[in-house]
Amino acid sequence: RVVGRAPALPGVSQVTVRDALNQALDEELERDERVFLLGEEVAQYDGAYKISRGLWKKYGDKRVIDTPISEMGFAGIAVGAAMAGLRPVCEFMTFNFSMQAIDQVINSAAKTCYMSSGSIAVPIVFRGPNGASAGVGAQHSQCFAAWYGHCPGLKVVSPWSSEDAKGLLKASVRDDNPVVMLENELLYGVPFEMSEEAQSKDFIVPIGKAKIERQGTHITLVSHSRPVGHCLEAAAVLAKEGVECEVINLRTIRPMDIEAVEASVVKTNHLVTVEGGWPQFGVGAEICARIMEGSAFNYLDAPAVRVTGADVPMPYAKILEDNCIPQVKDIIFAVKKTLNI
Repeated sequence: RVVGRAPALPGVSQVTVRDALNQALDEELERDERVFLLGEEVAQYDGAYKISRGLWKKYGDKRVIDTPISEMGFAGIAVGAAMAGLRPVCEFMTFNFSMQAIDQVINSAAKTCYMSSGSIAVPIVFRGPNGASAGVGAQHSQCFAAWYGHCPGLKVVSPWSSEDAKGLLKASVRDDNPVVMLENELLYGVPFEMSEEAQSKDFIVPIGKAKIERQGTHITLVSHSRPVGHCLEAAAVLAKEGVECEVINLRTIRPMDIEAVEASVVKTNHLVTVEGGWPQFGVGAEICARIMEGSAFNYLDAPAVRVTGADVPMPYAKILEDNCIPQVKDIIFAVKKTLNI
């Protein structure tokens, strides 16, 4: 149990995001012999982030495969294996390295089902840490939610909690479409409460459905991945000032559950989006556009506001990095600006 947290409810235990992902991989490898994991250091080393701990010893060389440092190569092998009827889980050590394989992800995986009139499915999962970590500089700190969310043919999921991570990974492995799963390195060691149901082998989180993490009446906060936690922290602070925020955890970037956001905006009449990525053409930009184009726009009492990462390559210096990533204070400022308080 984490110090400072309330005791867990009966049947509820604390599980880190790392262990939730490990459970999901273990269960899906066991359930379906077509599933296999490949990537750099996933086998003998137990994974760069220990997500695949113990799986190589349990399932052997054919199911958990260490690859050379060649994303284009092993992503291509994985896509070909998926076309041939297997169900690969392809781990990028970070999604920044997926740029080496973006042709395989976009041109080979995402478009093949459409270009073959549905006769060739590509059931593959590309997964790994995404977005800013800590002190890793500009080349290792980008969020790819908007990049991959832009492309038809892909499904894109972005978990926050351990329940999200396990349920979305299991749903992604079972899906017949290519899925990009954007995890967050800074969440891997964070424990979340998981119910008995969420820890069962049958538990999945449906792709394309958002989750309301906190009910509220005054303003809607929409986020994904690590900033969901920041939104909940901001909501707790604002509640003491009498402002009730509704916090929506998107869970899926594509297909986006815009209906959940619309229903919340109709209730609260205000909208703030929060993300770690850059502002231009970002996830928040898409949400704002979709709300403006739909009937929920008529319910807005103020313009929607975006809270995003700064529009610069990530600086290395810690104080600059902190100022480039949305913090709780930035969300509180945006809420007060939107509500004019």
